[in-house]
Amino acid sequence: MDTIVPRKNRKKQYIAIISLIILGLVGMGTFLATRPKTLKVKAAEILIKPVKMEAFEDFVIFQAQVDPLNSVLVNVIEGGSVQELYVENGAMVTQGTPIARIYNPNTEFNYLAQETGIIEQINQLNVAKLNIRNQELELSKELVLIEHDYNAAKMESDLNSKLYNKKILARNDYEVTQEKLRYQNERKNIIQRSIQREKETNSLQLKQINQALGIMEKSLETLRNNKKNFLVMAPVSGRLSSFEANLGENIQAGTALGKIDVLKGYKLTAMVDEFYLDKINTGQKGNIEFKNKSTEVKVIKILPEVKAGQFKVELEFEGKQPEGLQEGLSFGVKLILSGKEQKLVIPKGSFNTVAQGKYIFVVKDHVATKRAVQLGRENPYYYEVVDGLKENEQVIISKYDDYKNIEKIEISK
Repeated sequence: MDTIVPRKNRKKQYIAIISLIILGLVGMGTFLATRPKTLKVKAAEILIKPVKMEAFEDFVIFQAQVDPLNSVLVNVIEGGSVQELYVENGAMVTQGTPIARIYNPNTEFNYLAQETGIIEQINQLNVAKLNIRNQELELSKELVLIEHDYNAAKMESDLNSKLYNKKILARNDYEVTQEKLRYQNERKNIIQRSIQREKETNSLQLKQINQALGIMEKSLETLRNNKKNFLVMAPVSGRLSSFEANLGENIQAGTALGKIDVLKGYKLTAMVDEFYLDKINTGQKGNIEFKNKSTEVKVIKILPEVKAGQFKVELEFEGKQPEGLQEGLSFGVKLILSGKEQKLVIPKGSFNTVAQGKYIFVVKDHVATKRAVQLGRENPYYYEVVDGLKENEQVIISKYDDYKNIEKIEISK
């Protein structure tokens, strides 16, 4: 008779095996996740340079253009269409030379209307002055007549007084002549006081009228001068440039038709990258190469307004200007930002467009390891090393576009 053997419970064994597998996978994942990310590259694909101690000079190189030292804009004061052109672009002009004539019928009509109105006001003021003078003349005539009557009454009174004292004239007749004299005297005093008050009033009115006439005359003169603004003339002597007006073209008031270059020396103007905005100052010196000779220049003006990532700088020549300069010539300017100093440096390379001066790959025994660094100033040839590298260490300076997430690079031949 067969014996039934009880079946062993293998559940615990299965659980143990599964646990070991899970632990193994977790450990492998942790190892893969924490180990440095490595990339293999060929030596020919990268550029390796040493870290070295050099005389570092902080400077910047940019292109500058020769411009006249001084230029004056030729502005249109009265807007309108171009009716006549008297000179061409590039012509030499003297101060006051007619350049163009602008025509605007509406403005010209307004000028005529204003001129007519001012002349009418001047005429009215002159009529008012004439009326005051006539009034004074009439009062003067009246005063002469009254003084004549007074003098006649005075003579009659004096005569009658003598006759009365000699008892030839009756008292009644005597008193009549005295009353006539009193009347004429009072009449004369009244007209004299009236004339005095009238003169004071007229003097004030004439002063005000004369002031108004002065203003009117000045306004008329200004108006007539403004009519001359239709003729655009050269404000200074020099060479006309940037003059591109066409007959019939409508020009707005305040628009610059061109400019006049005053030919009394030249300067250099340049657009410089905004990175150097806080590094360039007036008075800093540099040099250019012209006809195989080095010529010193100096920063004289900085326009800090940034356009398209650049700002404008003006420079002048130190000492005597080189002969043969012409407007439009361009030169490479080397502008010194600081003197030479012994500094730890690395050659400039495309690596920094990605690294941004925060890290670099240091090469040792065919392996490049990512290392945090701090870079300082720069010139067209070198970066200054502030921290993180030592002299004679080898670094990769070629582009890092493929190394953004890489910690180690294995270099093969």
